[in-house]
Amino acid sequence: MREFLIAVAVICALNIGLALLLMLAGAWISDIGDRVITINGTRQITVAGGRALLTALKEQQIFIPSACGGRGSCGLCKVAVLEGGGPLLPTETPWLTPEEQQDRIRLSCQLKVRRDLSIRIPEALFNVRQYQTEVAGIDDLTHDIKQVTLKLIDPPAIAFTAGQYVQIEVPPYTLTDEPVYRAYSIASDAAEPGRIELEIRYVPDGICTTYVHQHLKRGDRLTLNGPYGEFQLQPTDREIICIAGGSGMAPIRAILLEMARTRNPRPCRYFFGARAKRDLFLVGEMRRLEGAIPHFQFIPALSAPEPDDHWEGETGLITEVVGRHVADASQAEAYLCGSPLMIDACIKVLRDKGMAEGHVFYDKFA
Repeated sequence: MREFLIAVAVICALNIGLALLLMLAGAWISDIGDRVITINGTRQITVAGGRALLTALKEQQIFIPSACGGRGSCGLCKVAVLEGGGPLLPTETPWLTPEEQQDRIRLSCQLKVRRDLSIRIPEALFNVRQYQTEVAGIDDLTHDIKQVTLKLIDPPAIAFTAGQYVQIEVPPYTLTDEPVYRAYSIASDAAEPGRIELEIRYVPDGICTTYVHQHLKRGDRLTLNGPYGEFQLQPTDREIICIAGGSGMAPIRAILLEMARTRNPRPCRYFFGARAKRDLFLVGEMRRLEGAIPHFQFIPALSAPEPDDHWEGETGLITEVVGRHVADASQAEAYLCGSPLMIDACIKVLRDKGMAEGHVFYDKFA
């Protein structure tokens, strides 16, 4: 028994010693002094070494889009690292194509700044700014989607294009001990730069959606940065096919509001998928837009209508509904917003109908 207790004590001591060594090693690795990042060959910034490139840039007011807030689960925060990046990490490879790896593209949320770096980012990101806003309204659109209206305070206006998105910052609260940010498409008209509307669906235990649905209230201040994204109406005369589900309504709504304001004459059909009638929203507004946009048709569909819904409209998966309505998509272009699985399924249907791959536009938000 005595030998057993001695062995346990030795093992415990070894474990404690190893833990202390790891802590010291971690502190040494993270405390590596300042590092210089050269951006696009012309601009240099000095940052504290050891932190993620995404975070280091953000602290310098250079914002790289990241729908997941830096968790490595969206693959959006890509930058070209020309020098100093070191070997590619296993957490990056699932998000990078062979061509991107060849071009030295990295995930900025995974790459730690341990050496001086030379990177390349789109010049448009230098126009992204941080904004202070006030919550002007929070309204229920469905049982799990809220419309959040934000008034711009500082700066007092944001210039964006219909279809773009912003990242809102959630302060520390019960689900997080540090600020985190998440991406949401702007749902309002770009002609009103002093306010924006977001449509935020509740995700159980989601850090941001829980904060918005259960803690955020009218009059609160909220920090955001943006705008981001190249999801916007293309300057062509092709027929427009929009497909969305749930809070994917947001960027499509912004595009439709712009089309109504400009009296855009292009033919446009909007397929919106929901599970049951309680998941539909803004139907009245879409019907009004049918009168405001010269050649616009709104086609909602329920995949699992309930008996009390008394639904007489389209039923089935939204891909099935699109397949029934669209005979030839070779002269059209599509704008999609929804889950990655929905978008992949829609792309397949549209390509089967003759649509060119380059005529499909979307932002995948998981």
